[in-house]
Amino acid sequence: MLRTRPDTSGRLRHSTGALAHSLSSAAWRDAVEVRRADPTIAVALRVGTAVLVVLVAGGLLGYTQVAGFAALGALCAAFVRYEPYPRLVAKLVPLGIGMVGYTAFGAALGVLGLSVWIQIFVLALAAGVAYWLLTAFRVTGPGPVVLIFAAAGAAGFADTAADIRLAAGAAAIGSVVGVLVALVPALHHPHGPARVATARALASVAALETDGATGVPAARTEIARARDVIALGPRRLMDRHTRELLALLAAAEEVVDSGDHDTIVARRDDFVRFETELRRVRRDIEIPSVDGSGAPVVERPDGFVRQGVRALRDRAILVGVGRVALASLLSGWFAAAAGLQHPLWATMGAMAALQGANYRHTVARAIQRLVGNAVGALLAAGLLVLDLDYWPMVVAIVLCQTITEMYVTRNYAIATVFVTSMALLLTAIAEPLGPGIGVSRVGDTLVGVVIGVIVAALTIDRRDRHHLEV
Repeated sequence: MLRTRPDTSGRLRHSTGALAHSLSSAAWRDAVEVRRADPTIAVALRVGTAVLVVLVAGGLLGYTQVAGFAALGALCAAFVRYEPYPRLVAKLVPLGIGMVGYTAFGAALGVLGLSVWIQIFVLALAAGVAYWLLTAFRVTGPGPVVLIFAAAGAAGFADTAADIRLAAGAAAIGSVVGVLVALVPALHHPHGPARVATARALASVAALETDGATGVPAARTEIARARDVIALGPRRLMDRHTRELLALLAAAEEVVDSGDHDTIVARRDDFVRFETELRRVRRDIEIPSVDGSGAPVVERPDGFVRQGVRALRDRAILVGVGRVALASLLSGWFAAAAGLQHPLWATMGAMAALQGANYRHTVARAIQRLVGNAVGALLAAGLLVLDLDYWPMVVAIVLCQTITEMYVTRNYAIATVFVTSMALLLTAIAEPLGPGIGVSRVGDTLVGVVIGVIVAALTIDRRDRHHLEV
């Protein structure tokens, strides 16, 4: 039986074309695009509040040296932001445990006194594991880079077993606060996730007027996803408003099924108006009356644990794990060999870039990460020059984190400006830093994103051609 030889020349051309895309004007246009996003102000205020609570508590109790680990734990509030609340709890609790585990693990590496080369190797593997689990179980949000940041920070902080307990304890307290703050809207706006999901579905159907048949699969996906979100909500919420949401989805599906351009145009304005109302989070806002009496009650989908366990063996995810681990390892080792001060920041730069959904998205994130880090490092350096005390630093950190959450789904570069400043200021709480740290941050990030893009290009899937759609 004859075996076909792999088309290595074709793969090489595809990889070369992918690398060329990273220098193209299209890639930079992607990087500066500011997208429309779901409600962000409420989420940003919640995350900022969670960070503020733990930093204030750390300052009042005299634990300023580990307050940064508590703040990282509080970032649990930034994950899975639009999930139905029962599923949000089911995902955030294990995430919080993981945050504590990674903090303790990193602190243990520091206590063992391992060389920076071994630390980079171990944390690169840990980065792959974090990417594997969060991707398989669809824990959306800031991503595994937060876990590695906590581990890397703890490795630099801990010298004794007591330090391990202190850092892990702070992360645990922060995680609890983050989870609780994320659940606050369930008390006063329980329909929030279902309304956002329905708004997304209506927007995708309204877009068919311009997208045409190419937008139909996305519209069907959003409609199905909205039904899942409604079905996964608490049973007590199967009220009139829930039935109205289901009726809106049924109307949207009828438009998609009709395939008639006139039908889409006739309903577009209605869907846009409904979408606008649904994205508002005030309790006194109601969507225009819709007869929901005949809307079907959907069945609950499979639990995310069962889906996640199946996804652990998904080839695309496993390839992504290999990319993250390899790029993290090469970036950290290269930065260490170049004598950069914080080589693990290069590891995080590579990780952040490789969280893209496809190669085009990866390049956009790499550019955004680099530009955002440069501006953010400059901003942080300006604040560090002022030699601020703890409390002014807390104010700056909370402001930076809140602004980050407002822009992270709109433009990653803008968000990265403030998350970089926040990260450097958090580091400065535990150890004195001079303004020159910004230069190191930019250098490490440059190494990370360049190596991340190269690894992504060399391992690109032949079916991934998004970067060719200019």
